[in-house]
Amino acid sequence: MLNRQHIDPGLYRDAMSRYAGHVQLLTTALGEARRGVTITAACSVSDNPASVLVCLNNTNEKNEIFWRSGIFALNSLGAHHQVVADAFSGRTQLENGDRFLSARFETLVTGAPVLADALAVFDCRVTDIKEMPTHNVIFGEVAAVRFTEIHPALLYLNRGYHTI
Repeated sequence: MLNRQHIDPGLYRDAMSRYAGHVQLLTTALGEARRGVTITAACSVSDNPASVLVCLNNTNEKNEIFWRSGIFALNSLGAHHQVVADAFSGRTQLENGDRFLSARFETLVTGAPVLADALAVFDCRVTDIKEMPTHNVIFGEVAAVRFTEIHPALLYLNRGYHTI
């Protein structure tokens, strides 16, 4: 058994705020219901088969649709998507349906909502979910990709947006 040292969650979050993350929009659909959440915890797992993982808060019951739908789209945001990032982060206090009015969405293969002008989109089928105390790690096999011309990426660092 591992000897676990417990770190104060606030201290941990303060340290993680110094960790730059690419801002992404995670979306899904189940029947007529859609959900989108702004995240920074996502990465590539493998290129064969093409797969990604995302980390999503499991204490928010509205996120349950991600565990049930079996699909998701990981949409990479550019500097021009700050309004979209704010809408789906909850900063603007928009209701879920109104958040989807902040941009144009389409679908590719799985039926998950895809941001029409995302820098890159990974349309995925869920292959596994690893439950952790506060977040679930969702693994997805990429069913389709799409990307646009290169634009500056939207990053989150020191509790604010930046671009490179």
